[in-house]
Amino acid sequence: MKKQIAVLTGAGISTSAGIPDFRGPDGVWTKHPDQMSVYDIDRFLSSKEDREYSWRWQKESPVWNAQPGAAHKALVKLEQAGMLKLLATQNFDALHEKAGNSPDKIVNLHGTIGTSHCMQCHKKYDTAEIMAHLDENPDPHCRRPLPYKGNMPCDGLIKTDVVYFGEALPEGAMERALKAAVEADELWVIGSTLEVFPAASIVPVAAQAGTPITIMNMGRTQYDNLATNLIHEDIAVALPELVDRTIAEAAPAERSEM
Repeated sequence: MKKQIAVLTGAGISTSAGIPDFRGPDGVWTKHPDQMSVYDIDRFLSSKEDREYSWRWQKESPVWNAQPGAAHKALVKLEQAGMLKLLATQNFDALHEKAGNSPDKIVNLHGTIGTSHCMQCHKKYDTAEIMAHLDENPDPHCRRPLPYKGNMPCDGLIKTDVVYFGEALPEGAMERALKAAVEADELWVIGSTLEVFPAASIVPVAAQAGTPITIMNMGRTQYDNLATNLIHEDIAVALPELVDRTIAEAAPAERSEM
């Protein structure tokens, strides 16, 4: 049986793909705290002006146009080797999906910008479709015909599936991540400051269960003392190396079982 690895990723895995982090020393919200309002659910619901600003900001943000980097592709390689148990991410940039990881292996703890939904009838939308028409429709509303209303259009607000401030995490997301971290042979934490809860709680829970933990981050975290392996190197280089080494180490074990 191949080693099964649970992975938790944070903003640090995407900085090499051109997405600045939010909470670091040079983070978007550190330098521009007013921009946190982009993801404030109360303002989104109550103000047309704030909704239009939120949509425009997201379309112009590097988050929307970024492409997966070497680190994201390394986790696809880990999955292809049959060694990825689950990939829980705090990022909503959809880069793990773009890189090629299977949707059923990914848990988007803070949602994803890749899809959107109507807040009234819950119809699902591809965010790219909405972004393509944002100039002529800056405050997107659902136009789905509602049979129980004589096929009148829904007219509900459309919102990306990013978890805004004031919203609950996706149902079952934390439960799946915690279960994987406890059951896995190893937990890798990649590019997370481990400051945001409840996602950060995955580490102490895994440690209590006896799961060996690797923390790969340029800066220190509050849970470094729980790690069996600390890596303070460039993630775009260090993660592909870790994946290759892990796959190579599993190969002799596979041959010996034959």
